[in-house]
Amino acid sequence: MDRTRPLTLLLVGALAAGGLAALTPAAQAADSELARNGGFEAGLDGWNCTAGSGAAVTAPVRSGTKALQATPAGSDNAKCSQTVTVKPNASYTLSGWVRGSYVYLGVTGAGTTDGYTWTQSAPDWQKLTKTFTTGANTTSVTIYTHGWYGTPAYQADDLSLLGPGGDPVQIPAAPTGLTAGTPTATSVPLNWPAVAGATSYKVYRGGSLLGTATGTSYTATGLSPSTAYSFQVSAANSAGESAKSPAVTVTTASGGGGGGGGELPARALVGYLHASFANGSGYTRMADVPDSWDVINLAFGEPTSVTSGDIRFSLCPAAECPGVESPAEFKAAIKAKQAAGKKVLISIGGQNGQVQLATPAARDTFVSSVSKIIDEYGLDGLDIDFEGHSLSLQTGDTDFRNPTSPVVVNLIQAVKTLKAKYGDKFVLTMAPETFFVQLGYQYYGSGPWGGQDPRAGAYLPVIHALRDDLTLLHVQDYNSGPIMGLDNQYHSMGSADFHIAMTDMLLTGFPVAGNTERFFPGLRPDQVAIGLPASTQAGNGHTTPAEVNKALDCLTRKQNCGSYQTHGTWSSLRGLMTWSINWDRFNNWEFSRNFDAYKWN
Repeated sequence: MDRTRPLTLLLVGALAAGGLAALTPAAQAADSELARNGGFEAGLDGWNCTAGSGAAVTAPVRSGTKALQATPAGSDNAKCSQTVTVKPNASYTLSGWVRGSYVYLGVTGAGTTDGYTWTQSAPDWQKLTKTFTTGANTTSVTIYTHGWYGTPAYQADDLSLLGPGGDPVQIPAAPTGLTAGTPTATSVPLNWPAVAGATSYKVYRGGSLLGTATGTSYTATGLSPSTAYSFQVSAANSAGESAKSPAVTVTTASGGGGGGGGELPARALVGYLHASFANGSGYTRMADVPDSWDVINLAFGEPTSVTSGDIRFSLCPAAECPGVESPAEFKAAIKAKQAAGKKVLISIGGQNGQVQLATPAARDTFVSSVSKIIDEYGLDGLDIDFEGHSLSLQTGDTDFRNPTSPVVVNLIQAVKTLKAKYGDKFVLTMAPETFFVQLGYQYYGSGPWGGQDPRAGAYLPVIHALRDDLTLLHVQDYNSGPIMGLDNQYHSMGSADFHIAMTDMLLTGFPVAGNTERFFPGLRPDQVAIGLPASTQAGNGHTTPAEVNKALDCLTRKQNCGSYQTHGTWSSLRGLMTWSINWDRFNNWEFSRNFDAYKWN
């Protein structure tokens, strides 16, 4: 990240904010104090700090016994905010004392022009003041303070908002008329009438919070087929949350769910076969793949150019891969594997196969070319292994539930077309890197301030849109930097702890970029496998068999867990994936032998 760019933007913003302040009238003498717990004497009561970044501390303080201390981390600028009821067409003065570098004090929702003030450096307590006028229809504003990315913790104390108080906000009534639409095997659409005064709605399943909606509809996903679920909804605003609505019970449709998942064994081993190239692991013929492997992903189908969508696959040339079988022998071996109950897929992408479906034409070419490969080799489905710069989010594409970036939208449409063409037995798997999935807990796209990597979390809209068609998601828990888990601690690859934390995130779900109103629902355990390298030569983050077994013990039985505490016991976790079958053979089949020997129950 260019650290000089934010500073430039901030200087411009500060000048603009300062200009606005000079034009707005000051608060009147009769005004009231509207900020709640501005001195943080009651801890964080009344304040909402992002991702657990804030805390009330006893030193340093400006007055009283406590002050706010908040610590930016990654893309989180440690924002602490409070929504306050105000009157329309009224003048207000926001002020507060701060310590630290690049500390901000501001307001949003004014209905005129939002603004902020800031200090580049405050080694001791410094007062910031911002005045503003509300719009004709404004009844509430949000005041906030935050730091800046990559800076140390900052402190704030004695935050104040002076002005005429607005009419008290009433807690909305409980919703009525909750109804369920036609369920699928893994999802249930819910709808309810709007409630006066509500700004959001909380959806519950079996009494536990499932997610938050700003509108009057919500689709519960990640459910199991032929299972009864009970749903309720409540209405919320700045005053609080209503009682829950009467419960609606609905049973999901029957079916294996997840595109051919019902035909896999309860515990599946997935591996990539280097079919189109050679490397240090050596070439392995399809007929020589041991029976341990339940899903064999042919690596790789690659595009003729990054944006063409035209995917091609051919066997490794004999000059590169001595002993390679003929196409006829290869196809016969695939049929033999399928007759034994195995699934053989074409994997698209890989490290070198960048695929960007930026246009409808590329999307349609992708569908036709992938179909040709599936038909020619008689394959069972598709593995999406888009890496590098294949997927990224355009500026302003901030909601994983409603993506707008063409490369994402076109990929979703292409896969749905393939699923419709081949039917329920079509096997769909995905092998994203942690950067594109779990990193979405902290970062999503270029972020609200810009400057973030637009690829961060970019797989989330694809997984979410295709979750009812998805057979297996096996994130690559390797070649990864440290990733923050749901415990807000960073976890590093190569240990059981890393796989436990990363897998628990997929099964539990998480707020995307810390936004609780944009919650990525967890997947079913039978849709998830853990992706690992088969040997130390296969990739960074190799995990010993003992550590692999500890991860499985913790996730499936809640035994042998380390510092990370899971949010459930996932006894139906599907299995493991590895890069690769070739590297496992090179390593005397250590990975697959350990999988076969592990006592799942």
